[in-house]
Amino acid sequence: MVVLRSVAFNVAFYISLIVQMILWTPYFFLAPRKKAWFVPKFWAASNLWLQEKIAGTRSEITGQENLPDGPFILAPKHQSFWDAFAFLPWIPDALYILKRELMWIPLFGWYVAKMRMIPINRGSRSVALRKAVTLTRERMKDGRQLIIYPEGTRRPPGGEPAYKYGIVEIYAQLGVPVVPVAHAAGLFWPRRKFLRYPGTIRARFLPPIEPGLPREEFLKRLVEETEAACDAYLVEVARSPNPPPMPPTAVRRLQELGVETSGLPKNGGNSG
Repeated sequence: MVVLRSVAFNVAFYISLIVQMILWTPYFFLAPRKKAWFVPKFWAASNLWLQEKIAGTRSEITGQENLPDGPFILAPKHQSFWDAFAFLPWIPDALYILKRELMWIPLFGWYVAKMRMIPINRGSRSVALRKAVTLTRERMKDGRQLIIYPEGTRRPPGGEPAYKYGIVEIYAQLGVPVVPVAHAAGLFWPRRKFLRYPGTIRARFLPPIEPGLPREEFLKRLVEETEAACDAYLVEVARSPNPPPMPPTAVRRLQELGVETSGLPKNGGNSG
């Protein structure tokens, strides 16, 4: 049943993406940029709806009261493609730093250009970081919110934290709050796999970390607060009536947290 529902959801997900991108194109490109945000936000909300109705996976996102007014940095835990779109409905005017090659994709690249994202050449990290900071500061004058994944790439649930120093420099130079986001979505929407497991993905916008902290203190708080909340979600899922299969990283982390894992469903792959 999980396989059939996963196949059905994936088919519906990509059909929805293509159909919406085509149908919304006239409105998207004719509307002012801020009004055009309706389109990606509607697409994101429809994905969450399709996932619940077809795959049986609910999404429960809380902590909206922790989102500051005006510009800030949103720093989600990155485990899955789910966290690439799930938070969009709650972010007024999101901003992403992305590879410039994505701008060359027909239609998608045009959508990105319309929203004035920040394409960079990742060949030189120091040059790319300076350019990203300069352009982000300029965009934030309009009150925009930067979404950046502190670990860079998707990490498996329960995996050892691997936070990059880039977010520390961006935080130090932009002088705006950082809102960590915790979840365990990789258990339900694994990376590099087509399976989508039923259950409830819970995520939370954590209290913002105020600007102006020393670099190392900021990084310490970001890691500790994000990982503690993610651990709590991992334990909650493991103790739920019908948990999804646990990857080895999640099993090891649960054992470190003192949770009995002998009765949990497990998979042998490196899910995330």
